[in-house]
Amino acid sequence: MKYLSLFSLLLIIAVACTPNQELNEQDTTAKSSKPQRPSALKRGKFITDGDTKLLWGGEDSTWHFDITNSELVDSQYHYGIGRERFDALIEPEFITEEEADQIYPDSARFLTFSLNGEHRAYGIDLLTHHEVVNDVVGGEPVAAAYCILADLGAMYSRRTGDTTLTFALSGYTYYDPEVWGGLDGFVWWDRETESTWWPLIGKGVSGALKDVSLKVFDESNWKQTTWGQIKGQYEGLKVLKPDQEMDPPVEWPEYDKTLIADIIKKEMAPAKAPPQWGENAKE
Repeated sequence: MKYLSLFSLLLIIAVACTPNQELNEQDTTAKSSKPQRPSALKRGKFITDGDTKLLWGGEDSTWHFDITNSELVDSQYHYGIGRERFDALIEPEFITEEEADQIYPDSARFLTFSLNGEHRAYGIDLLTHHEVVNDVVGGEPVAAAYCILADLGAMYSRRTGDTTLTFALSGYTYYDPEVWGGLDGFVWWDRETESTWWPLIGKGVSGALKDVSLKVFDESNWKQTTWGQIKGQYEGLKVLKPDQEMDPPVEWPEYDKTLIADIIKKEMAPAKAPPQWGENAKE
């Protein structure tokens, strides 16, 4: 099976995320070292409804995000393509190591994760498309994630207090010149509370779970690596299956105020950013 290079895929993503009338915002000339990405503010993605501030989430107005209490700066949001344009997986499928070895060269980049005797490998080529994979490994809810714009790849816990969150893509990226070298990073939302999260700083940034920490797994459980380093190292390894898609759920159960209060009470630990790619790579 053939895959696009990351550079080619990034170019396709940038074009797909940008309507034709926005293309003139993309300054990729030699005069600029960084592309100027489409401003969500200039594209009218912020909506005021009385005392409520909303972030556009799609043609269905019920998909808008309530960001009334957001700490982020409007002018630093980019894109705004709507929820679910990239299908974060909630029921991922896997293939065997032997099958994966027929697909991947030794140089292919991967996240690997091990917990309670179970082992997973998530190809960066597939995470570039899905961006978030909600999974359960060794009985624990986890999220494998990769953002191509920030080159951020990490493993997160989905457990918050005694509950579990399911993460998806908001359709926005966000940057701060003081964070991660000023690179854009994806903005998530969770289905249960519709809070938004910015993984580059490791916490919720609006909604009911604002300031709740987004927990990165201990690095003894996962690593940024390559297929050549993975092969033959993990008994019963499951590898994320190529070419799978997901139709977004029409409805999703919401957490009630009691559960949300319990999460906030238990999960206000200091936020921790994930390591940049290469810092977590192990032989």
